[in-house]
Amino acid sequence: MSFLESIIQLRKAGKKALAVLIDPDKIKDDKSLNTLMELIHHSKVDFVFIGGSLLIGNNFHACVKKVKALCELPVILFPGSPSQIAEDADAILLLSLISGRNAELLIGQHVIAAPQLKRSGLEIIPTGYMLVDCGRATTASYVSQTFPLPWNKPEIAAATAIAGEMLGLRTIYLDGGSGAEKPISTEMIHAVRIAVDLPIIVGGGIRDEDQARSIYASGADVIVIGTAFEEAPELLFSLSQSRYI
Repeated sequence: MSFLESIIQLRKAGKKALAVLIDPDKIKDDKSLNTLMELIHHSKVDFVFIGGSLLIGNNFHACVKKVKALCELPVILFPGSPSQIAEDADAILLLSLISGRNAELLIGQHVIAAPQLKRSGLEIIPTGYMLVDCGRATTASYVSQTFPLPWNKPEIAAATAIAGEMLGLRTIYLDGGSGAEKPISTEMIHAVRIAVDLPIIVGGGIRDEDQARSIYASGADVIVIGTAFEEAPELLFSLSQSRYI
């Protein structure tokens, strides 16, 4: 079953999913990656995302290959640029930054990546990517040269998501960015949930089980944990329980 189909089936069954976002730059060596994957396995994570807004090192492809070798979970690329395409993965979120007005991230980079993606055999998931201001400037907003959506304007997020759905995007990704001070508001997630019939992925600023439960209850289908997991790996076990709302 494809990644997108699996999320749709989970929605129909009233279930939720948890993904861990791995930043290849933060993987120090094979030993740390082995430890990380063992923790992911025991905490019963559903998906592994790999990528980032700005990768400084050159171990992206090696990281994807090693993660695939160490786990049976679907590995989904979360690319910050066309260079972050690895055929060893299972799928790629083809991110269109619909919260911004930078044409390069709406279609320009996609044109560059399209021939390689066509040949890759990866599951391509057209994704409406929406950056939200969660209290701190992020690498994503800096690199994209766009303004994030205001945290307290759920109606703007809802209208943006509707536009994305009408344009044929297959999922919506609401992201506060790495190191967000707070998670995206439940009001915004709920507004987007009411507005569109697409799977909703939410990441950024989620640091405890109560926050995760509230986000799931507001309409998120998949929660993505990145920085919080890196800072306190034991959180992954409690967050994995938040799926059962």
